[in-house]
Amino acid sequence: MQKRVFNLIIVDESGSMSCIENQALAGMNETLSTIVKMDKIHENVEQLTTLITFDSEHRKFVFDNAPASKLRTMTNHDYSPCGATPLYDAIGIGIAKVNALTSPEDNVLVTIITDGEENCSTEYNLKMVKNLIEKLKKQNWTFTFIGTEELDVEGMAASMGIDAHLSFKQDMEGTKLMFKKEKLCRAQFCQCVAENMPLEAKSFFKVKK
Repeated sequence: MQKRVFNLIIVDESGSMSCIENQALAGMNETLSTIVKMDKIHENVEQLTTLITFDSEHRKFVFDNAPASKLRTMTNHDYSPCGATPLYDAIGIGIAKVNALTSPEDNVLVTIITDGEENCSTEYNLKMVKNLIEKLKKQNWTFTFIGTEELDVEGMAASMGIDAHLSFKQDMEGTKLMFKKEKLCRAQFCQCVAENMPLEAKSFFKVKK
């Protein structure tokens, strides 16, 4: 039976991300390459990707429910940090968009990457985002939250009802290591979906040897 994994990737493009702009861009491209690879390895699992970058000036769907064959390498034209951090709006709008495309049998992997706290959303608040996440966790949705060491990553994730969280040092090496781990865990997740082996959200960032 053919399965589907919807990859929803939400990446902070606010001004404070400029110090790791190139490494973040390289990391996103690694993530996209992993999705393409998983689509080829697990022929019974179709990979679809929605990637959103956001700041207070704009919200951009770099990929909008794109199959693996339509993914391309991102460039600096796709990612140029500036502005503030409407985190809740980006999460809420991204979830709503993907939710409209899925069926109960689909698997959805949501990845949120930020170096800052919410500071300027106008459409969604914390309660709305948490309610959405709690509802979808009861279906085949897995939520992960990745933030810099300067943040209370565990606390921010818990406030939104997200069980899987990862912190990273906001420099070139720390960002590189974070995306490397994310890539391994994404591949592990896809393998579990392909083999009908449930993976607890709390264990998402634990790489099996």
